Amino acid sequence: MKLVPLGDRVVLKQFEAEETTKSGIILTSKSQEKPQQAEVIAVGPGGMVDGKEVTMQVKAGDKVIYSKYAGNEVKLEDIEYIIVKQSDILAIVE
Repeated sequence: MKLVPLGDRVVLKQFEAEETTKSGIILTSKSQEKPQQAEVIAVGPGGMVDGKEVTMQVKAGDKVIYSKYAGNEVKLEDIEYIIVKQSDILAIVE
């Protein structure tokens, strides 16, 4: 199966949460904060969205930072994805 986003939507695969801090403290799964960085898996076509022309600025393979409470989480074939609007993406990590 494959996720194909519509309009200005972007499918992201979230990076794994860090299990240790920089100082070496091991975190339990409950205390791990989900990272706000992800890899772009698929990008919608853009076009007219809510009466405005939207040009997609990200592409598959980009590493991005997105808003903390953005998007909808979906699980497909035991892999979790997040579907967000392009406007919820804050930056591309180069």
